[in-house]
This record gives sequence, C-alpha cells and structure tokens, in this order.
Amino acid sequence: MAKLLVLMALAGLLIYWWRSRRPRGAVPPARVRGAERMVVCAHCGVNVPESESERVGGQFYCTPEHRRRDHPQDSAGS
Repeated sequence: MAKLLVLMALAGLLIYWWRSRRPRGAVPPARVRGAERMVVCAHCGVNVPESESERVGGQFYCTPEHRRRDHPQDSAGS
C-alpha cells in the first residue's frame, strides 16, 4: 500500500513538473499572410481578392458568369 502511495505522489510531481515547463496560455504563432489587393467586380461591384477574380483587359469580375455577361464574345469558343 505504501508503494502505491509513493508511486501516486511521484506521478503527481511528474505531472506538476511537466505542466510547469509549458508557458501558460501559449498559443503557437499563426502563420501571417500578407494583405492581398482587393478589386471591384465590373458587373456587380462586389469586392474580391485579386487572386480569386477573373480579369479581362483592365476589368475584374467576381465570377465567370459575370465575365460572360459583360464579354459574351470571349466565351463563344468555349
């Protein structure tokens, strides 16, 4: 019985020591991405990230549908 109490005490000390080594409330640093340029859809005026937009000439569109509505000749071959 005494051995069991000693083992439990050692386990408690080990857990306490392990937890005390970690900083409290520490959160791993999030990966920070740079800000992306936002553009305005020429058809509906919605702001979208430039990487997600479709560009025809100097105009940006939020979806392929809006691009086709303003430029039907571009999708004639598709």
